[in-house]
Amino acid sequence: MSSDNAVPFFKRAWVAQFVKFGLVGASGVVVNMLIAFIMNKLNGGAANARNPVMSLGGDFAIRYSYVVYVVAFVIANTTNYQLNRWWTFRGTRRAWWRGWVMFFASGIAGALVGFVVKVALTHPGSPIYLTGWFNDTGLHAREYWGQLAGVLVGTPINFVINRLVTFKHHAVEVAASQ
Repeated sequence: MSSDNAVPFFKRAWVAQFVKFGLVGASGVVVNMLIAFIMNKLNGGAANARNPVMSLGGDFAIRYSYVVYVVAFVIANTTNYQLNRWWTFRGTRRAWWRGWVMFFASGIAGALVGFVVKVALTHPGSPIYLTGWFNDTGLHAREYWGQLAGVLVGTPINFVINRLVTFKHHAVEVAASQ
């Protein structure tokens, strides 16, 4: 008996899909970080990421960092959707726009968790604020490390929701045969 037969068929398919989803997600991390880097550079560097874009009264504001997170998420999420549709969940029957809306909505759960992680790591008043090696410039910029940590924490949530909602109609047999 081969080791493949020891693992139930549906579990092997989910593992294969998770690996593919992870590889697509890795490309999405690159897209996300590239967008974050470009947007921060256009704003004068990561040191300016905490600058307010719009005051919400008192100490509360929408900060440039938050805008960067949202824009990077939307662009990376769109590229990930297309790659997942083409490769991870090949043969999906759902119309592109309907699937994208579902993928986007599902991704918001992971993005919200990731956003909380990023804010917690980059807000000076947070108990888990990145200190020590981290600063506001270059490779040590907590802005980029917070962005990366947020994306990595949100990814497994994103996979589970998308597998169970967006691509639930996708036959596991199709994934196992590829």
